[in-house]
Amino acid sequence: MQTRMTAPPEAPATDIGIDAVRLHRVDKVFAPARRGATAVTALKGVSLRAAPGEIVAVVGPSGCGKTTLLELVCGLTEPDAGTIEAQPAALMAQRDLLLPWAGAADNAALALRVNGVDRREARERATALLEDFGLHGFMQARPHELSGGMRQRVAFARTLLAGRPLLCLDEPFAALDALTRQDMQDWLAEALRADPRTVVLVTHDVEEAMVLADRVVVLSPRPGRVVATIAVDIARPRVRTDPQLVALRAQALEELRA
Repeated sequence: MQTRMTAPPEAPATDIGIDAVRLHRVDKVFAPARRGATAVTALKGVSLRAAPGEIVAVVGPSGCGKTTLLELVCGLTEPDAGTIEAQPAALMAQRDLLLPWAGAADNAALALRVNGVDRREARERATALLEDFGLHGFMQARPHELSGGMRQRVAFARTLLAGRPLLCLDEPFAALDALTRQDMQDWLAEALRADPRTVVLVTHDVEEAMVLADRVVVLSPRPGRVVATIAVDIARPRVRTDPQLVALRAQALEELRA
């Protein structure tokens, strides 16, 4: 568990250490990009948590600091105020970032290779996971030979193989068409059921958040502030037409519009 602290919060955070992720009154400000421009406050006073094994989705309008929040959790940037405590995290970015010259197995195995695993073992472990993910017969396929959904499965396998207890997923299915996106949401829900991890998921898709998450955190327009936290106490697998899910989706949309 790593703790990063800058300016002290107004009041101490309590019970820090019991959660896989804990942000307490976090601010993030970006310096002016050019002379004469003004600083941009991306996040203001953001507090959220994720318990071990919990899936927390963060939704909000474009530009509200969702990606910045994940970068803070992963330690890729530092807060300007507040505290962050988080387990070691693996980030799955919006783009799959697969190596165009490498096959699917070698792309997934990259996370193991950078951690010192030898090539043969890394490829064997990646192959076994990709077969579990329904990609049998595509181990040598280059990224341009894979569909969008297949590429995202390879990227997710690479993220899992990093071996971190915390996964940060940044709009993983945003580039997919609507039908493929729904299929991938259902697939991800099953993958996380089979291999539970703590997940912080950023998405612009409120329905996706309700299908996948245990709790949904709603951010305001920039600077991003937490305006609502919605518990999704619905048994899995979830059906999009479930009246309870539809009602929670409407609640989240209302918070976004407010």
